[in-house]
Amino acid sequence: MISQKHLGDDESVVLAMRQHLKALLGPALIFLLVCAAAGFLLALVPTGDAQPWPRLALLVVALIVLAKWVLWPFLNWFTSKYVVTTERILTQHGVVRRYGRTMPLSRINDVSFDHGLIDRMLGCGTLVVSSAGELGQLVLDDVPRVERVQREIYRLVEDEHDRARATVREPRPDDDHDGRDAR
Repeated sequence: MISQKHLGDDESVVLAMRQHLKALLGPALIFLLVCAAAGFLLALVPTGDAQPWPRLALLVVALIVLAKWVLWPFLNWFTSKYVVTTERILTQHGVVRRYGRTMPLSRINDVSFDHGLIDRMLGCGTLVVSSAGELGQLVLDDVPRVERVQREIYRLVEDEHDRARATVREPRPDDDHDGRDAR
């Protein structure tokens, strides 16, 4: 889902996912309604010499509606991804123009999730990752298995903090301020 060239030397992908299929429920419903409405309206067009133009107009309108509210959301869903690595969280989305955001695990203060009844039934939810940085929060909508993802990110953040603490050596009482032995 993400190329190895976009990762650091010791970095590896832990989780890679798209938004839950729930994100496509609205477009699927619109697709069904537009197709049914277009079929019904095409059947109402009276027969005669002028018949092709109203039918063509109905089809063009239906195709425009389908392109805007069905095809475009599907393409956005298809090209969007959430990636959790051993060092950071990445989001990417966009069809023509790509947008992305990266949040290092070392800057994360809190990881929380929210999912209502429908989300729980579908197995998804919203993940909110809070950072000590300027941008504050990273909100990931319709994350599949959101509770599992939240626990995994929390575990990775704790591992990152443990690594950071291990690299900072506590000064010993017999050490001088400049790090040399006082003896």
